[in-house]
Amino acid sequence: MNNKIALEPDNKMKLKHTINPVLLQLIHLIILVYSFITYIPWYILSGSRQTVAKSKQIKAKPVKNKPGSPYRSVNSLHCLASVLYPGCDTLDKVFKYAKTKFKDKKLLGTREVLKEEDEIQPSGKVFKKVILGKYTWLSYDEVCVKATNFGNGLAVLGQQPKTNIAIFCETRAEWMIVAQACFMCNYQLVTLYATLGGPAIVHGLNESEVTTIITSKELMQTKLKEIVSQVPLLRHIITVDGKPTTWSEFPKGIIVHTMASVQAMGAKADNGMPVPSDIAVIMYTSGSTGLPKGVMISHCNLIAGVTGMAERIPHLGEKDIYIGYLPLAHVLELCAELVCLSHGCRIGYSSPQTLADQSSKIKKGSKGDVTILRPTLMASVPEIMDRIYKNVMNKVNEMSSFQRNLFILAYNYKMEQISKGYTTPLCDSLIFRKVRMLLGGKIRTLLCGGAPLSAATQRFMNICFCCPVGQGYGLTESAGAGTITEVWDYTTGRVGAPLVCCEIKLMNWEEGGYYNTDKPYPRGEILIGGQNVTMGYYKNEERTKKDFTVDENGQRWLHTGDIGEFHADGCLKIIDRKKDLVKLQAGEYVSLGKVEAALKNLPLVDNICAYASSFESYVIAFVVPNQKELTELARKKGFKGTWEEICTSAEMEKEVLKVVAEAASSAHLEKFEIPLKIHLSPDPWTPETGLVTDAFKLKRRELTSHYQVDIDRMYGKTK
Repeated sequence: MNNKIALEPDNKMKLKHTINPVLLQLIHLIILVYSFITYIPWYILSGSRQTVAKSKQIKAKPVKNKPGSPYRSVNSLHCLASVLYPGCDTLDKVFKYAKTKFKDKKLLGTREVLKEEDEIQPSGKVFKKVILGKYTWLSYDEVCVKATNFGNGLAVLGQQPKTNIAIFCETRAEWMIVAQACFMCNYQLVTLYATLGGPAIVHGLNESEVTTIITSKELMQTKLKEIVSQVPLLRHIITVDGKPTTWSEFPKGIIVHTMASVQAMGAKADNGMPVPSDIAVIMYTSGSTGLPKGVMISHCNLIAGVTGMAERIPHLGEKDIYIGYLPLAHVLELCAELVCLSHGCRIGYSSPQTLADQSSKIKKGSKGDVTILRPTLMASVPEIMDRIYKNVMNKVNEMSSFQRNLFILAYNYKMEQISKGYTTPLCDSLIFRKVRMLLGGKIRTLLCGGAPLSAATQRFMNICFCCPVGQGYGLTESAGAGTITEVWDYTTGRVGAPLVCCEIKLMNWEEGGYYNTDKPYPRGEILIGGQNVTMGYYKNEERTKKDFTVDENGQRWLHTGDIGEFHADGCLKIIDRKKDLVKLQAGEYVSLGKVEAALKNLPLVDNICAYASSFESYVIAFVVPNQKELTELARKKGFKGTWEEICTSAEMEKEVLKVVAEAASSAHLEKFEIPLKIHLSPDPWTPETGLVTDAFKLKRRELTSHYQVDIDRMYGKTK
């Protein structure tokens, strides 16, 4: 009998068990008695009954009682919020307010590297492993001094207010110090993802005409070294962690400084103070649809967005610890850290390679960052949550029958209790404590953004990590702000009500058949309005006019290209994307994102990209298979070979396709939406490959180009 866990989509995503029916009835009786005995003390002592009431409340309403009217949070129906604190209308004022309020409190933390070792793998590859010490902290006062000195030092190097300066660096304390220095001195901070390829970096630096770039030794060696000659205006390179020792031949006219040396030369003279409408950041997007676009984000845009986000996190304050590991060049991470900085929270820095005890750079037997830091707040992207979900479920599948069934019973029991708004302290402490420790054991709120999160993964995180998962929706063009689910809203598949800083309306999209008069839920393209809506694209007036409009009341609107529907309680659900909709040869519309969402959580699938052409009659897909699952499937089918041979085998393609087709039918995909052919990729898609963004969104154009030969094969154009 196959004892592996499978989701039952028609029964609230419960897990299947293999318990004797008679024994199961006895267990259910014991659970019923336990629930009855504990209900009265729970009702008296717990605040969860208030949570039930809150979850049923209306969260947003249309401003006017007519189709297409903007929806606003019930907390900002009459006036959208735009500032965190009175009088703090620029980012430098927000930081000065926080510094005055929190002074010597810890702010930015970094782990000391005690030792680095090269570890040779069985394959012969060499992986660098690290042993890290405790977190060392900088206080608000210390960060302010470093930022002030650095900003003044840049002025000595010739940086003028309202001019561009680039940062191309990993997420670390120095990144935030540089950002605060730029906000104070009114320098326009141009942000570039550390994983961008050479042409995208050159494009961003040349378009923004920067003369100074701030980076790290590693990125200077691995990325900048190859392309500096293509950036003619570049004059200064500043490394945040000391000068590199192996590259001394710089192009003529370029001077390399360390961050410490720039801080040391910082003058006492004041620099230009920003006003709310001044550009704070020119944030280059990850380039999921081509060359990255520079989004101009003003001080008031960021402050409005941060104000809206902070309102959705109850009891935010000095007791909270946030772990920063996502790219600070991504608007989600930058805004999350600004929220924390403005409320007295500590920010401990990490990276995906050192996050957990099992992370790739952590030496076996030593501790990852979450174990040492024990954060209370964390932001993530669906790709990372999906990995955690699959890894834990794989561990559960490897348990003994007794352990696995115990976990499943607790999982299904807690799922039922969550749906009623109840808590399960006994299950949390006895069953889920070990899973919860994977993220340090103290997480009270998880925020997920960057892409849609599957209902199964969201419910898994709710149950196993014993905390709410706030699904958010926002774009770089809206300063990251749009919606976030309330912490007491345990429904899945929705992104919550509009934040207090913005309003959202739905515009008819006739081609896709979505109208704001649709019943039971109004549907249409999502438009976001409010002070968080940014100034447009840098040096790209044509695209700015296309994506941004201003109405008769002077309200600025962002046309997102996403399709949503508003539910009766004012919460938004993302149901489609204009760019993901393809019309097949016979006239049927296929949502590629819908197909991918239905199949991505298969144990056999690590990643998937659906593809369709208007000149063809069926859908195909590229699949990155899970190595452990596919290897096991190959063994069962009697197929022997290397990993590459398994993936390129027509026989194994057919076997995986059977699993994919079965899952697609279970997910109620239409027949024309189910992929008829697939290609198995032996290599994972990472930001370094250029096939996904830093938030692990698919780069469809690059994926199409990369797999063009396979596309032609699957559509019968080549043999």
